[in-house]
Amino acid sequence: MRYRGRGGGFAPPVLNDPARRPTLLAFSAAGTAVSDLSAFPITTRWPALHPERIQLYSLNTPNGVKVSIMLEETGLPYEPHLVDIMQDESHLPAFLSLNPNGKIPAIVDPDGPGGKPLGLFESGAILLYLAEKTGRFIPADPARRWETIQWVFFQMASIGPMFGQIGFFHKFAGREYEDKRPLQRYVDESKRLLGVLDERLAGRDWIMGEDYSIADIATLGWVNNLVTFYGARELVAFDGYANVAAWLARGLARPAVQRGLGIPGRS
Repeated sequence: MRYRGRGGGFAPPVLNDPARRPTLLAFSAAGTAVSDLSAFPITTRWPALHPERIQLYSLNTPNGVKVSIMLEETGLPYEPHLVDIMQDESHLPAFLSLNPNGKIPAIVDPDGPGGKPLGLFESGAILLYLAEKTGRFIPADPARRWETIQWVFFQMASIGPMFGQIGFFHKFAGREYEDKRPLQRYVDESKRLLGVLDERLAGRDWIMGEDYSIADIATLGWVNNLVTFYGARELVAFDGYANVAAWLARGLARPAVQRGLGIPGRS
């Protein structure tokens, strides 16, 4: 039996590999083979209806959509579970059992290294794992591989934290602060980072040139969120970064990106 994923992919067959059966498979009353995820307490709060698929615990925030976009792009079968961070669900004991830092996204892959289930948190680590698992969206050439990873880290260390602070001081509780110096600090730094990205994209379709990669997947959601949900387009003079704007439009035109941006959304 093969299972279709949300992005059109298929689960790899596991039943023909006897060495993997003891760790991966259990049998239901009907005799159907299913993956055994009982070692992961998170499944008691968010039960797996399709335990043979990658389990995604997330919300469609800029960090969360990195993983849903990657899963949609690769076509790997997965089952999304909404973790409502506004209700503090990421700090429930069940979620903390998978990510003790209490942040989304996190995954459980029933078909991890050696055919054994693997739990992972941190969006950048998950992107790297899925790229290695599928051999997609990361160059095979070692030098270009590391160049791609450095741009993923650029997003993780700089774009995410700085754009997130704009969100706090421009849209959320920080907007009530009379002292606007913190907001201006993050606006200025975000402009600088947009300038770095704009320069990188000069003459390139994607961050790594002709090849769309996990560097783009890591960054698209944050740039999109900055100018849409955070409402900071004019604040950061976004339209002045023509290369970034064109790159964002190309990214948003990808069907997998459009799907991933809404997964998992609140019903």
